[in-house]
Amino acid sequence: MSTRMLPIPEGLDGMRVDAGLARLLGLSRTVVADLAESGEVLLDGRPAAKSDRLAAGGLLEVRLPEPEQPVRVVAEPVEGMRVLYDDEDIVVVDKPVGVAVHPSPGWTGPTVVGGLAAAGLRISTSGAAERQGVVHRLDAGTTGVMVVAKSEHAYTVLKRAFKERTVLKGYHALVQGHPDPTKGTIDAPIDRHPRHDYKFAVVAGGRPSVTHYEVIEAFRAASLVDIKLETGRTHQIRVHFAALRHPCVGDLTYGADPVLARKLGLTRQWLHARTLGFAHPADGRWVEFTSEYPADLAAALDKLRAQT
Repeated sequence: MSTRMLPIPEGLDGMRVDAGLARLLGLSRTVVADLAESGEVLLDGRPAAKSDRLAAGGLLEVRLPEPEQPVRVVAEPVEGMRVLYDDEDIVVVDKPVGVAVHPSPGWTGPTVVGGLAAAGLRISTSGAAERQGVVHRLDAGTTGVMVVAKSEHAYTVLKRAFKERTVLKGYHALVQGHPDPTKGTIDAPIDRHPRHDYKFAVVAGGRPSVTHYEVIEAFRAASLVDIKLETGRTHQIRVHFAALRHPCVGDLTYGADPVLARKLGLTRQWLHARTLGFAHPADGRWVEFTSEYPADLAAALDKLRAQT
């Protein structure tokens, strides 16, 4: 363990310990919260809880573990992952459920980058070692279309495109109930949940987050919604529709009805990255790719349609 002594600047006065210390150290709030819960964070000489408030002029003392070894990419075939398009600059894949985009501490399952390596596909070396070529992500429990950069030029161009919001990101979600209005925009800032670090929430002062939606099919207990993301925050669709009290069907983390999920045979949120469109990094021509519903999501829709 190594110890850091950190005077609290004026700019962090009144901020929670986990948020302020994360900003000072460049760590995630989850990591800082774990340190606080383990007694490794002292505030003016006393153990600090993650929700304690900082006061300018105070002193934080933090005991940090030794850096972990970098997470390695393991070349491992991914069952059900299909390559939709492949050229010298990009590879577009249809990601199945239960697959993370890249390795991370604590994840032992398959990954997209590992599956591409197993298939002999070379990808960009830009980015952290375990995330090379990755320009955007899907949750492990979300299926659908995504792109990985193969060339360094493609990595740079695509990262800029996602940052500048020139990429078409289209999703389909099955949400509980019937959103009113049936077409609209959800503009609500998102940050980590104030009490549960594994979740996100609509929070005042969070990062700007904008979701456009339109109901395309209504059922007795749920609605199929076409979604276009303007921003791309972690769990954005799940958080926004949960905030409207229309969580994605099957999304128990964000308050979905477990009874309805069981009736439809769902063990994860009904959320699918349906379309992805962008200017090709090589020549600027517009390309667009579509992913069909996987079996579990299609079966859930069939059950709903049979009930109407």
